[in-house]
Amino acid sequence: PATCEGGFEMARRLELGTQPGIVADAQRAKWQGSLDADIIIANAPDPVFVSDLEGKIVQANDAVSQLLGFRQAEVLEQSLSRFISPEETREFTAALREVVERGVMRNVVLNPRSASGEVIPTSLNASALRDPDGRAIGVIGILRDMRELDKARAYAESLIKNAPDPVFVSDLEGKILQANDAVSALLGFRPDELLEQSLSRFISPEETREFTAALREVVERGVTRNARLNPRSASGEVIPTTLNASALRDPDGKVIGAIGILRDMRAYEQVVRDLEKSKMELQEKILDLEKFEEVVVGRELKMIALEKALDSLRKKSTA
Repeated sequence: PATCEGGFEMARRLELGTQPGIVADAQRAKWQGSLDADIIIANAPDPVFVSDLEGKIVQANDAVSQLLGFRQAEVLEQSLSRFISPEETREFTAALREVVERGVMRNVVLNPRSASGEVIPTSLNASALRDPDGRAIGVIGILRDMRELDKARAYAESLIKNAPDPVFVSDLEGKILQANDAVSALLGFRPDELLEQSLSRFISPEETREFTAALREVVERGVTRNARLNPRSASGEVIPTTLNASALRDPDGKVIGAIGILRDMRAYEQVVRDLEKSKMELQEKILDLEKFEEVVVGRELKMIALEKALDSLRKKSTA
């Protein structure tokens, strides 16, 4: 059948030179579009494949072979289920159905097994492939190798986990998705009592509005923003902190949340209070010295006056 189809295709291409008028132009445009698509797929830097509605791979570029380590002949005409787990095959089938029924693009996480046996984390972006009449006849899939991204994510998670300062990650609604041990140590809550909780649970309504405004500014302007927060700990203590928030972006650069770094300000505020106390004590001592000085000066003036009076009496007695 493949040979027959190839023959029919060749015949149709030859017919382009013999059919006159609009029909020939339309067919020429159709086949030129097909050739253009083939060229685009073949030269795409990302792994790109085309499958039919049953998930059989009918076309795959060199980047697919490089990713998986299989020759073209080992990939073409194979079901995608050969390279992925049964669970992911079901997920891909569901995505395929959604693409066909709704005509939308769909992202799926796939972990195909390479020729060497390595399981490769990828994200699949699938869109419908349609014939000239608009009928869905298959799917175009673009794979993204997530190994480097996963390494970077693991490194970032390690940095967050091992950071000495309290660090958390929230989504755009302020829900805590990740928090390191320093956050638990600061607030006295277990990790499971923090994760999936809204930050508004730990701060006042006014500070929630301040955090939301900071989050909005981070999203819109992509800048780092400082805010003052006073979260309530598990023991009920209100802890003064400063929050430094910056944007968290996905691989496409879209803002998907915020990374927040808290700084415990209790020691700083204690130093400020101690300085204020020392200042007040110093002022009190200055006042005491001023009073003492007034007393001493008063006494000296009285002594001077007394000596003058005595001198005057002595002069009168000798006269």
